[in-house]
Amino acid sequence: MGYSTLIDILGSIVIGGMLMLILFRLNDSAVANSFRYNGELLVQKNLVEVVSLLEYDLRKIGYCAVWENLPNPSKYIVTADSNKIKYLTDTDSDGNVDTLSYYLGPSSELSGTANPRDRMLYRVVNNETPLGANLGVTIFKLTYYDIFGNEIPFPITQPGEIQTMQIDIAVEDIAAYDEKYQHMFWRQIRLAARNLANR
Repeated sequence: MGYSTLIDILGSIVIGGMLMLILFRLNDSAVANSFRYNGELLVQKNLVEVVSLLEYDLRKIGYCAVWENLPNPSKYIVTADSNKIKYLTDTDSDGNVDTLSYYLGPSSELSGTANPRDRMLYRVVNNETPLGANLGVTIFKLTYYDIFGNEIPFPITQPGEIQTMQIDIAVEDIAAYDEKYQHMFWRQIRLAARNLANR
């Protein structure tokens, strides 16, 4: 009777240990799935926010409530680079011409975040303090095309030749479970501001 009781106790310990291991693995899997799905949702929301603002602002290149204040369409875009653009517009529809620029900050700027690739995307109206948001942007690339659809090579010395542009944006979550970052990419092909066609 002593041996069978001892065997029963050992058997129950082994079975109980196996059940505990299964529960721990299920818990770890549930936590990983929760992080992954929440990270994917956050990345989607951040991408939609960035894209909505960029498309809205870039379509207003050369717009002014009082159109006589912007008479020369070849001067609407002030500077254009692969990850920076500065142009004339009327941001608040008051008839005064503003300069609006977007640019990607340096990679070293967000060294405190878990994701080593995320960068700040800045929006600057006139010469005010740059407003940036860490939405997990890892790529912000602009490609410019002339009126014939030919890509304009860098450096762009005559921004007045720009007719359309391509925007590439990649967003990742700023923190991830086990360093498996959710990644989303968006491309706007040949975005054209109406006012660029008034040449």
